[in-house]
Amino acid sequence: MRDPYDILSVAKNASAKDIKSAYRKLAKKYHPDHRPDDPKAKEHFAEVNQAYEILGDETKKAAFDRGEIDAEGKPRFQGFEGAGGDPFAGFRRASRAGGRPGGHPGDAQHFEFRSGGPDGAGFSGADIFNELFGNAFSQGGRARQAGRGGGRPAGMGDLNATLDIDIEDVARAAKVTAVFPGGRRIAVKLPHFVEDGQVIRLKGQGEETPFGERGDALVTLRFRKHPRYRVEGRDLHVDLPVSLRDAVLGAKVPVETPTGKLALSVPAWTNSGRTLRIKGRGLPKKGEGHGDLYAHVQIMLPEGGDPALEALFRQSA
Repeated sequence: MRDPYDILSVAKNASAKDIKSAYRKLAKKYHPDHRPDDPKAKEHFAEVNQAYEILGDETKKAAFDRGEIDAEGKPRFQGFEGAGGDPFAGFRRASRAGGRPGGHPGDAQHFEFRSGGPDGAGFSGADIFNELFGNAFSQGGRARQAGRGGGRPAGMGDLNATLDIDIEDVARAAKVTAVFPGGRRIAVKLPHFVEDGQVIRLKGQGEETPFGERGDALVTLRFRKHPRYRVEGRDLHVDLPVSLRDAVLGAKVPVETPTGKLALSVPAWTNSGRTLRIKGRGLPKKGEGHGDLYAHVQIMLPEGGDPALEALFRQSA
């Protein structure tokens, strides 16, 4: 993967605000919903998300700047880079440099290669791994963490994605699909209660790790701006167009809700701007129940005019 700074087109000394602004601009630009005819939109969108996953997190950004993790957030084990197939080349260079990989003569840290035999000749690869990783690896390269309270380091092997969801999906606890870096798609069943910005963790749905345990898939949910509903907490607000006749005489007016259409009783002589409450038609609350839907009456005059209505007002003037 490319350098996240290049992907977001920001400098290494860019502020968190500038990084976030660059991410939002590119995420909007490459969102698949905005570029349905671009076959590479999903790829670019995933790349932008992955870059922000690194640079948008102060801890990960610092680790990347120090060279401790790569552009995908995976750890870089010092001493193995550039070995050209020889996993111990870095340590051979270290012994000549006086201690640690990439170090200089006189450095304080020292790696002791223990003997594999009683006479001290040669060294054991298993001993080296045990010295470096605290017995994390057993012979054959598999982890011996199970049952010891260990496991993979936090975050290793995790996948991250941001998913925009509709208000209807939230209200119905629908099944949605998250797209991860690399194009992998995972179906996600939304829980009963979902908040804007909430992160859902899918255990074991991430990548394989050297510790014999898969990482997790983390999905950040964001409420997509809706053309009809305005969200306030768990309540929803919607404009309700009502004809002048229905406002004067009263009527049953159809109104859309996230879970279906219903008929709302508009009392006679209802003024424009009046708010009518529809109980329990908002978003699910934590625990039980739902918020409410508030319909704001907007009186609409007939398009093209109404001669009879005009004559009536002229007659009463």
